[in-house]
Amino acid sequence: MSAASVERPHDDRPLIAEANRLMDRNPGYRVEIIGGQILASPPPDDPHAEALTSLTVPFLTAGLHASGTRVLQGIGLWLPSGTEDYAIPDLSVVDADYRDSYVENNCYDPICFRLVLEVTSSNYQSDLRTKVSAYAGSDVPVYVIVDRKHQRLHVLTDPAEGGYGNHRIHAPGEIVTLPDSLGAKVTLDVAEILAAGGPEPAS
Repeated sequence: MSAASVERPHDDRPLIAEANRLMDRNPGYRVEIIGGQILASPPPDDPHAEALTSLTVPFLTAGLHASGTRVLQGIGLWLPSGTEDYAIPDLSVVDADYRDSYVENNCYDPICFRLVLEVTSSNYQSDLRTKVSAYAGSDVPVYVIVDRKHQRLHVLTDPAEGGYGNHRIHAPGEIVTLPDSLGAKVTLDVAEILAAGGPEPAS
């Protein structure tokens, strides 16, 4: 991975303190800070959880939760875009020694992330826009989006400033093979994943 290590100034953390207060007051919410803005997502619906489970299986079957890598849900990724910025992808593939890359606030340096994946909820525009630039700016090699609203699977690779150089959109009926950079061959059945996730809830 070519991402530079995240630097942490040792001053007050007012946004993180507020984000943690929001999580304490709203159990089940996912609270993130991107671009200096706090984003609070309501608890996911049942189909979201089902889609996430369906997605986990091919990664585990490929052996990615083994000696060199781990497949994890809800692990924080520290973003270099701001002094308190972080995101919490639904699913991540990280280097097995990711704990050596701990930053703070249950977040880890992006250098140890091989893939991040989001299953959209009612705030789907965050996954399709805001997080594209955030993850690309962190040099995360692969970003996968299960777009439940539009019934599509997005695979973004080749991170660059402001976005990804390669953005492929896949429809039901396609079988998608993810990049070899993950360390194993992973194929995703688009129809199966979208069916598990059900339709996008109304915003």
